[in-house]
Amino acid sequence: MNLHFSIEYHTEWGQHVAVEITATRNQGSRVNHLFPLETSDGYHWAADISLPEKDVQTFRYNYIICAGEQVIRREWDAVPRVFPAADLNFRFPDYWRDIPELNHLYSAAYCNAVSHFKAEVPKLVYFQQTLVFRVQAPQLKQDQVLALLGSQPPLGAWDTRRYLRMQRAGTNEWVISLSATGLYLPFEYKYVVVNEASGELLEWEGGPNRLSPSGLMQQRQVLVIQDTEVRLKADRWKAAGVVIPVFSLRSEQSQGVGDFSDLARMAKWAHSVGMTVVQLLPVNDTTQTGSWTDCYPYSSISIYALHPMYVDLQSLPPINDGGYMQEYEKKRRELNALPQVDYEAVNQLKHDYMRRLYNQIQRRLQQDEDYLQFCSANESWLVPYAAFCLLRDKYKTCDFTSWPRYSEYKAEEISMWAQKKRTELGYYMYVQYLLDKQLYKAATEAREMGVVLKGDIPIGISRCSVESWTEPHLFHMNGQAGAPPDDFSVNGQNWGFPTYNWEAMALEDYSWWKARFRKMARYFDAYRIDHVLGFFRIWDIPAHSVHGLLGHFSPSLPMSEEEISGFGFSFDAEQHTEPFITDDILQDIFGNRAQQVAALYLDPQAGGHYTLKPAYATQRLVEAAFCEQKDDVALQIRDGLYQLISNVLFVPDTQLENHYHPRINAMDDFAFAYLSVQDQDAFRRLHEHYYYHRHNDFWYGEALKKLPALVASTQMLVCAEDLGMVPACVAPVMERLRILSLEIQAMPKRFGRRFGRLEENPYLSVCTLFTHDMPTLRQWWKQSPERSQAFYNQILLHDGEAPAEMPGWLAEEIIARHVYCPSMLCLLSLQDWLAMDDDLRNPNVEQERINVPSDPHHYWRYRMHLKLEQLMESKAFNARVNSLLGRGGRIQNSMKQ
Repeated sequence: MNLHFSIEYHTEWGQHVAVEITATRNQGSRVNHLFPLETSDGYHWAADISLPEKDVQTFRYNYIICAGEQVIRREWDAVPRVFPAADLNFRFPDYWRDIPELNHLYSAAYCNAVSHFKAEVPKLVYFQQTLVFRVQAPQLKQDQVLALLGSQPPLGAWDTRRYLRMQRAGTNEWVISLSATGLYLPFEYKYVVVNEASGELLEWEGGPNRLSPSGLMQQRQVLVIQDTEVRLKADRWKAAGVVIPVFSLRSEQSQGVGDFSDLARMAKWAHSVGMTVVQLLPVNDTTQTGSWTDCYPYSSISIYALHPMYVDLQSLPPINDGGYMQEYEKKRRELNALPQVDYEAVNQLKHDYMRRLYNQIQRRLQQDEDYLQFCSANESWLVPYAAFCLLRDKYKTCDFTSWPRYSEYKAEEISMWAQKKRTELGYYMYVQYLLDKQLYKAATEAREMGVVLKGDIPIGISRCSVESWTEPHLFHMNGQAGAPPDDFSVNGQNWGFPTYNWEAMALEDYSWWKARFRKMARYFDAYRIDHVLGFFRIWDIPAHSVHGLLGHFSPSLPMSEEEISGFGFSFDAEQHTEPFITDDILQDIFGNRAQQVAALYLDPQAGGHYTLKPAYATQRLVEAAFCEQKDDVALQIRDGLYQLISNVLFVPDTQLENHYHPRINAMDDFAFAYLSVQDQDAFRRLHEHYYYHRHNDFWYGEALKKLPALVASTQMLVCAEDLGMVPACVAPVMERLRILSLEIQAMPKRFGRRFGRLEENPYLSVCTLFTHDMPTLRQWWKQSPERSQAFYNQILLHDGEAPAEMPGWLAEEIIARHVYCPSMLCLLSLQDWLAMDDDLRNPNVEQERINVPSDPHHYWRYRMHLKLEQLMESKAFNARVNSLLGRGGRIQNSMKQ
């Protein structure tokens, strides 16, 4: 089998084009090949290749761009080029495939919810001389097929009665093979749309006629014409959905917290009202201490393991232990009646039940083929996870660095130890088996209804996690990831996560991320990238800081002393990188306690200045000194000392000596106020340059090193949380990769606007009212009467005084505007959907908040106040939602019967 490849691609100096070929042999094994192409002009690339294997059943190929041995770019491969093998000469005159504009129509979200077409190897017939046409047509409706018409008689001679019907080959792909006998190259042709049942020709594709390659067809040759997408107008797919954490779900059968069976019930409700998407928060295991402080869903101890509290105990066999089931049922009802989640009691109940069940059936598990297959398929992460959990529970801490044994992970050593602890480890593995079965069952039921489950990928991992223990080389364990200050958190956010060692991840071809996404794709057809800005740059906070103000972006381009001076700033490294403290500043912060603070925590210096005593020189030292003090006065002093420590103008770079980062928002602090007018002006200019202009090209390149490989690793629909301090380079990268943005009217991205304009939302976006980190619609309305009045008059165009409390009709009007907007997805929290109904919504609006990001110790415990059964029975409300979605063009006509 001989293969001739040719492609046109402008390469840069030092780059070359190569083709990757995967040959599948008759017995099912695969062989991978990489062949470089040759060029004489840097644009036209070609190669003649003969595969050495003689028993090839099918082969697949795609093009890559290399610089030396490094792969720097791959073409789009969501619809793979797969062909049945034959002892023939194949000719592939190709084009480079970028991510298509209609990429969302190839996603698992669309294919599982709407089209339900599955990819398969095309059944092609080869002749002595063969023409193969392959083309994508994602715009076709369910009752339509694609056909071919051309200028010469074997192609129908433009006779609309003689079109050649093509066969469906895969995801939105159509193919046909023809005998080339009687055909003369080149020829003109077009694709046409045909009604599948009647055969009526419905539509010609637009644009000029297509032209085949020229040249002579040889005997035993297969000429493969792989075209760009069919040129048809496409209806814009628009969908709606509900956003709710799994832990917030409530049903008659719940055990005090939502579970994966409740998730299936929520998907059923969503389907019943015409919604297509159910969006969740992360569902990974976060168990570190066993206390309620583990409730933070973005601090997982494993990127693979699911949280044990999401097991539905009602779906498990009963416990054969006297009166235990009666005691369990009593406790279950008590917990389920609570208005909020009692995290500790719920987890205690679930673990107690599952421990008993495991002890009851563990011997039978060793003969359970389904369980054993799960353990085998997931062994690479499951055994380290189980070992981590057992050691965590044994040593009463998840901080593996403090464990007396196994603090340093050594695979062989842990494997040998695990053999001795199979029974104990088996419990954690069994729990994950149950979770996997239940979540996959919920996902399957949702897919069968045409409902998309949308997951959430946290940007960070806990520093006390399985991955930090087993793969520390992939992280900077001495760093802290967070977010710069914003309107919701003036001191920034310190998540405490280690930052990623992207260089080490790149050397492993981002396999850590790819495996994470592929595991997620088992359950989800879409996902939200939490803090997508972290793939451009992360806010890197030094280990000695509690707040985020002393952080800087990483990677970044710090400023030299010469650059700083070049802005006209009188830079003094010692003066401007150390806390600026004077008596006036102490008076402003501490009031009548200023002298007390100076005496206890500061050392006086010349000129009326102070420095912090060594015991209090960093925020972590201050935190430790005050850890036992809980009274208000002590906490005010502690927070004042934090403020003093952050009162600097520049942060030294940790890698480059004599290079600095302007401290973010230093213009709001005391050190800036004491500058001369000239230096204030210079600092403003260099701050603006550094944070909004200096890094755009640099961060654009950084993102394109990472994101393309991750986006291409699955067919899930990719959405991003791109809020906050968004550099100008983010939008072009997201557009290039067809990642959906997040649009919030109350947080407009256009500078100078108070409220966004929904009609300007890009199609490739998700619109929502608020996220889990924000107030709900009703809470937001109450927070600021002045803002609500402005929104009422300027956006909703109502006259008169705005209602102090938001009535249902007003909530429905606001929601309707979002449903009607251009965004592909309109995903609103359940709380906001219920705000439309004065009778159904929670009478206590303060119970609706999920998270307060400015409070690092917030208890994530919100639960819906209604049961899902009640929601299903709310006929009038459900009909209103359904009617609204219908008017907004967001109800899907699923093809699955």
